[in-house]
Amino acid sequence: MKKFRNGSDNIAGYVTILVKGTAPELFFQKCASEGIRVWDVKKNDKESCEGNIRLSDIKKMKTIRRKTIYKVSFIGRNGYPFLISRFFRKKPLVIGLIFSFLLFLLLSNIIWEVKITGVPKDIEEKIDKQLTSYGVHPGAWLFSLKTPTEIQQKLIEDIPELLWAGVDQKGTTFYLEGVEKIIVQEADPKQPRNLVASKKGVITKMYVSKGTPMVKVNDYVEPGDILVSGSLQNIEESNSEEKDEEEKQVVEHIAAEAEITANTWYEVSLTVPLEYNYEQLTGNVEKKFYLKTGNFQLPIWGFKEPPYEDIHREITENKLNFLKWELPVSIIETVLSEKQYIAEERTKEEAIEAGIEQAVIKLKQELGPDAKILSEKVLHETIERGKVKLSLYVSVEENIVKLAPINQGD
Repeated sequence: MKKFRNGSDNIAGYVTILVKGTAPELFFQKCASEGIRVWDVKKNDKESCEGNIRLSDIKKMKTIRRKTIYKVSFIGRNGYPFLISRFFRKKPLVIGLIFSFLLFLLLSNIIWEVKITGVPKDIEEKIDKQLTSYGVHPGAWLFSLKTPTEIQQKLIEDIPELLWAGVDQKGTTFYLEGVEKIIVQEADPKQPRNLVASKKGVITKMYVSKGTPMVKVNDYVEPGDILVSGSLQNIEESNSEEKDEEEKQVVEHIAAEAEITANTWYEVSLTVPLEYNYEQLTGNVEKKFYLKTGNFQLPIWGFKEPPYEDIHREITENKLNFLKWELPVSIIETVLSEKQYIAEERTKEEAIEAGIEQAVIKLKQELGPDAKILSEKVLHETIERGKVKLSLYVSVEENIVKLAPINQGD
């Protein structure tokens, strides 16, 4: 009888037994008939035979032996259970490995390097100094730092020269990429200037506080047309001994000021599908909780994924505190809401209405909150491949004033 072990025997563990007695191979035959798997059975002599059985079958094997006259002894122990047992008996090695693991855990939660890119040297020094004040420097505990999002927001607030900052943590290194703000010098409010039209339109409202009006309400203007002139012509009087008084014109340049709005218009083209999808929450909700330290999260409640086909996740992190100290541990709450995608169809009239609404929202975003939409008109509409193509005419009332400095050397 000879069977060979498989890979699972090493994991579960197995022993080699020596059986002594008359016809010892019959003992292994008896074990096999009772459901004990045996392998590598070999006969040493007429009264001894050895073979392997699983660690889990020892108790069953001993029960069989009590009903026979054979003597059984263990001559070999193999597999991971015995390997682990031998390993833990070597205390110096175990202590050394545990100490090494704790040291690795300690070192992996310390910042070793801070890299700053994308900004000039002077701003880099400011950023480095500011990060140090936040506690972000080589040797700092990762547990004690704010999130990268909070750090980058604080940097933008504290360093005016920064237009944008991106903070990312990879392992034990902090990476910061910055974009320098280009500071545009504002025009001197006292510098002589005209007010010109920035776009074509029809003047609807006009209030001039300084300067000479060059247009009036209901006038049509083109881009670059002077609306209010900053050049004032004054008449200066002078006495002459020989003749009557002589008049002299004097030109004075000032900074024109006015509030002018005009009726402008835009042509907008867009496509609106007749079929569309949108998401909707069903109301089915499950929650999961994790204990988080560093980048490691340990599940403490809600171990299974809910049987939802589509899931909306909302994650909230709450730091744990002890008295006045914030611990490097937090509770992560994840709310899993079932969502479903709903397909809808709309009529051509509904698609046109939706297109007009989209066009108005887009224009308001581009023109700013002060612009006022007066009217919308559909110029052209076609249906192609399940989509409505629209060409819209949108009338807007907006500020069209643009500053144009006066060159006094002319």
